[in-house]
Amino acid sequence: MREREAVRSGRVQDVDVLRGFALFGILLVNAQLMAGPYTAFGGGPHATGVDRAAAWAVTATTNVYQLFSFLFGYSFVLQERSARESGSPSAAHHLRRAAGLFGLGLVHAVLLFPGDILMTYAALGLILYGLRGLSPRAALRVAVCLVAGLAVLLLGYGLLTVAFTEPVTPAQYAPEAARSVSAYRGGFLSVIGTHLRELPTALGANLMYAPDMLAAFLAGLAAAKAGLVERHGRDRRWLRGVVVRWLPVGLAGGVVTACGANGPLDNRWFLVGHAVSLLTAPALTASYACGLLLLLSVVRPAAARVLAASGRMALTHYLTQSLVLALVFTGYGFGLYDRVGTAVVLAGCVMLYGAQLAFGAWLMGRVRYAPAELVLRRVTPARCPGGSARRSPSPGSAPAADEPLRVP
Repeated sequence: MREREAVRSGRVQDVDVLRGFALFGILLVNAQLMAGPYTAFGGGPHATGVDRAAAWAVTATTNVYQLFSFLFGYSFVLQERSARESGSPSAAHHLRRAAGLFGLGLVHAVLLFPGDILMTYAALGLILYGLRGLSPRAALRVAVCLVAGLAVLLLGYGLLTVAFTEPVTPAQYAPEAARSVSAYRGGFLSVIGTHLRELPTALGANLMYAPDMLAAFLAGLAAAKAGLVERHGRDRRWLRGVVVRWLPVGLAGGVVTACGANGPLDNRWFLVGHAVSLLTAPALTASYACGLLLLLSVVRPAAARVLAASGRMALTHYLTQSLVLALVFTGYGFGLYDRVGTAVVLAGCVMLYGAQLAFGAWLMGRVRYAPAELVLRRVTPARCPGGSARRSPSPGSAPAADEPLRVP
């Protein structure tokens, strides 16, 4: 029994470690989107070479939402197993959790960042619940079909765009960028109004990439059912083999994506680059995950504990990142929207992430749940059929098996 609990605890910690790592990539991407209309592309027409190189490098090497989606599916299986063992009403529990997650996402999108991912996760989580009975092989087959189908559609549309349209020039984009700058530097009502206007577009983009997110959910579901972490999470030879084989493939796809999004190819190649990214991102994601587990197997355990602590409060960290970025860049606070170069933005991300790691390690040593996770838990209390609440572990204890489903 103790051996089983040790394996379970190690499995949950590995998931939290990976989630804590992926938070940094999410911060890099979202910070560029929130810092200005040109920041994600390296700045405007007169940006420095350093800023352009920084944006290009982030695009080529970062695909973190797929890792988070994979971990969402993996954690879903762990939570379902725990719910069955405890006798909790799984369907009602999952529905209430999805509703709570959607509500948090809606507030986040309106007040802080319209590019919210939580609402999409909540909706796709319901689909995942309906597909939970799939075998690992069947789940992978569906995932491959979803990714391949979306890649073909994006590639076809992208090639038509290249063939029959002209690139958007800086002069054509300038009026829209100026309106965005004016709105985000305005007061509270100006920022909220801009979020509401941009929200349909952001939701449409999430809907377009929903098949890819669901595919990652299913891949995580298949991996958890096959016991991937239990079998290979501590196997250094296997982890090293994944990195050696798949990292070059993932980086090659990232380079193609960056060329289409950040140059030297013009903006007509954007969708073509993203079609390539859909096909190669799983290789990059797997390489990063295995590389991190391999690295942590040879460094001090304290590093793993710090990352795991941040992974346990990933939802709180995700919302906090948006709050800090909104205070820095919008009229909520300093109003630095479109006033800071990409390289400076990314350097600030390193500082913010470091502060979050330190705070996460301190907080998780003193409380069981971070604020946002506690809100979500209150919405979806885990109760046995008789109605008695399950005993809550003491602050700072190891993650319980019934609490792995943490987002974003």
